[in-house]
Amino acid sequence: MDVRTCAFVLFGLMGLTYAEPVKFLDCGSTSGKVALVDINPCATQPCQLHKGQSYSVNVTFNSAVESQSSKAVVHGVVAGVSIPFPIPVEDGCKSGIQCPIQKQQKYHYVTALPVKSEYPSIKLVVEWELRDDDNNDLFCIRFPVEIVS
Repeated sequence: MDVRTCAFVLFGLMGLTYAEPVKFLDCGSTSGKVALVDINPCATQPCQLHKGQSYSVNVTFNSAVESQSSKAVVHGVVAGVSIPFPIPVEDGCKSGIQCPIQKQQKYHYVTALPVKSEYPSIKLVVEWELRDDDNNDLFCIRFPVEIVS
C-alpha cells in the first residue's frame, strides 16, 4: 500500500470513532451484509454535503463469498432517476479492503466522496454498491443526503 493510500485509510479509520452511524437501507446486498455506515463529517441526517468539500465514507460489511476483486458503483437517485456519480477510486481493493476477499470475513471499505462546487443544491438518495468478481453486490446501500452551498 502506498503512503497516500495508507494515510487515507488511517484517516478514515480514525473517523470511525468520531462519526455518527448513518441510517441506510439495504438495496440488494447478495454477497455480503452491511453492519455499519459512517460518513465523516456528518453531524445531522440526512447528511449535509457542502459543495467543494470531500467526505470520508466508511462501510463495515461481512462478505458471504470469496472474490479476487471489488468495484464500487455509485449513483445519485433524484425523483426516481438514477444518475451515475463518479468517485475517485472505483477499486475496492484500493479502498481499505485487503484482496482477495475471503468468505465470512469482516471488511472496512473506506473511500472519499468529493462534492464538486458545480453540483446543484439538491436533496437526493445516494446508492452505493460494491460488486464482487461475478458482478453481485457485496453491499448495496441507499442513504439520503442534501447538497448545500
